[in-house]
Amino acid sequence: MSNRPPLATTVKNPASLARRLRLPTRLDRKVTVLAWCSFVAQVLVIATGGAVRLTSSGLGCPTWPLCTPESLVNTPEMGIHGLIEFGNRTLTGLVGGLALALLLCVFQLRAQRKDLYILASSVLVGVMAQALVGGITVLTGLNPFIVGFHYLASLTLVCLSALFVDRLGAGARTPASLASPRWLKNSLWATASLTAVTVVLGVLTTGAGPHSGDAAAGRNGFNAVILQHVHAWPSYLLIVMTLLLALVLHSKKHESWKWAALLVAIQAMQAALGIFQARNGLPELAVGFHMVLASLLAATTAVIFVRTQGYLMSQSQQA
Repeated sequence: MSNRPPLATTVKNPASLARRLRLPTRLDRKVTVLAWCSFVAQVLVIATGGAVRLTSSGLGCPTWPLCTPESLVNTPEMGIHGLIEFGNRTLTGLVGGLALALLLCVFQLRAQRKDLYILASSVLVGVMAQALVGGITVLTGLNPFIVGFHYLASLTLVCLSALFVDRLGAGARTPASLASPRWLKNSLWATASLTAVTVVLGVLTTGAGPHSGDAAAGRNGFNAVILQHVHAWPSYLLIVMTLLLALVLHSKKHESWKWAALLVAIQAMQAALGIFQARNGLPELAVGFHMVLASLLAATTAVIFVRTQGYLMSQSQQA
């Protein structure tokens, strides 16, 4: 006869349940691989969501949570639009499964690595909330403001997943914040704030443009041409600010200069891609890459910002 307590008892005791499930008690290579898979999957959600919008497949599954009133999955009669939309929906299950797996991997370490536990919990809750927002998006006929919020929520999940990957190695390094002067922290606040403004303006610009996700979907009512220019101004300022920051950090041999240089490179690619798509009638492929690159820009900004400010420090770093 087994000496293990009954399952009903262990469910009421999280620590006992964790031991029964043999949850990990250390961070190993498997956790790192899982974290990277979670990050890549979140970026894929951005990419497939862009494909849904840019191929006018936003209502390929016209209802939610079912694809049609009678079927959970797309049917052959729905054609390529139904396949693209349902394919994007199925990724929710993948990112949700990966988020749950990561949370279980750090559950036993939640006291020592509270930073990882908070991030993993936030991603899992965010995925569930994002599924509901996706449903509201469909049920409202692709309201452009809800579609925009849906994108921003996905972008936030990419940032949280990137932070989890970065924080995995945090216990073995000195936090950059210990060597970050006040001017640097303030500079990163300004950079992060301007990045947020630029991304939001980009979302509004897309909501005013031709790629609505469905021919019957409405637009947000703003002038797309004017918004293109308004969106471009802070992006150019952002490149100049970040370039100056990278040069100063390099001259002072601060460890964050490489992250700042990477950020400049992504910003420059994003600006060049934005100019290309604006001058070439917003080709779908270019717009899709612009959406994905924006998520990588936001993720890189989040990593350097959190590193420099000293947020989410592990216990070993606080000691």
